Amino acid sequence: MASDAVLKVGVAGLGFGSTEFMPTLERLPQIELVAAADSLRPHALRAFESRYGGHGYASVEELCADPEVEAVWISTPNQFHAENAITAAEAGKHILLRKPMGVSMEECQRVLDAVERSGVKLLAGGQTQGTSPHTHAVRKVIASGELGGLRAINVWAYTGWMLRPRMPQEVDESMGGGVVWRQAPHQIETVRYLGGGLVRSVRAMTGRWRPERPDGSGYYAAYLEFEDGTPVTMVYNAYGYFDSVDLVSWGEDKGHESRAKTRKAMLAGEVDEEAGKERTRFGSPGEGSIVGGRADRPWMPGNLGVFIVSCESGDIRMSAAGMYIYDDEGMRDVAVPQPGGAGMTLDSEVMELYDAIRSDKPLFHDGRWGMATAEVQWAIIESAKQRKEIMLQHQVPVPPGF
Repeated sequence: MASDAVLKVGVAGLGFGSTEFMPTLERLPQIELVAAADSLRPHALRAFESRYGGHGYASVEELCADPEVEAVWISTPNQFHAENAITAAEAGKHILLRKPMGVSMEECQRVLDAVERSGVKLLAGGQTQGTSPHTHAVRKVIASGELGGLRAINVWAYTGWMLRPRMPQEVDESMGGGVVWRQAPHQIETVRYLGGGLVRSVRAMTGRWRPERPDGSGYYAAYLEFEDGTPVTMVYNAYGYFDSVDLVSWGEDKGHESRAKTRKAMLAGEVDEEAGKERTRFGSPGEGSIVGGRADRPWMPGNLGVFIVSCESGDIRMSAAGMYIYDDEGMRDVAVPQPGGAGMTLDSEVMELYDAIRSDKPLFHDGRWGMATAEVQWAIIESAKQRKEIMLQHQVPVPPGF
């Protein structure tokens, strides 16, 4: 088959998650959307068939049985990621699997085994801030050695994630919910990439101190140590009182009153979360309404938060247009091109899988990388439960050239 042939993709799950990446898939000329599966929302399947002229299926199994589908983008709830990936692999379909790869190390290993048996390509744990142009720019500075060796990374994120409309599984840790399973990969992917990939151990605590969301953690504080001794601190608070935007001089948090109103309504049982969530899903009037990212807007902390990278002879942090570099000469603001805005960072992931399938190029975000990120997530939860340091076993280095 020609190396530039269009890749025919099927989408598993037409919920809110799909609205984040569907614009990328429909925009890229190398991709053709040919099928979708959703077991709960037949009207979303009809919307897909009308918009793309593809086939709609009531199950992932039916989608994977479609001979026209070459690759499956899995955007089902977290607790089904591993099961759906194994189904796709056994059907001979290539896979792009959203974070996390699985909600246990056993699940991740089963996915790896299925992929290796079938010989398909797997891009795991995609759609994180770790793929952004800003992160790649910081990595280049570290790798260049212009500031000396990497010495420490510190990251803080404060958001209102727990106050947005959520389905039960999104805020139930036993089903892959809460901020550790759903938001931590933004920070983990970034620090693993910047630090070279090989995290040695994790010590962490989690918190679930609000009655609105009793079953899922809305907070974590984690200390990671790389094999070379580089320390990392990561904090995420999703309860929506303070927002990280107030930590950057060009930002202003204007959502205090709306978040307070939402919290009071939730405590009073006056919020219809199913209806609120439905408004943002694929095929609904408000489809993708809270997905951000425009080229004409400055960088904001978002789910990654504010981070500071310390090297032997300087520090780096994000600026509105790129990154501030602090060194022995003072401080300078280095612009980082971001064509098309934050939403365009998904293009690189799609093309990474495309090039692996069509040109047999090596994958960076392969199954072992995805499992390594999931292991850090798992370790944060286990460390909090056991109140001890967790040693890691499945870490992999950043591949040469990346």
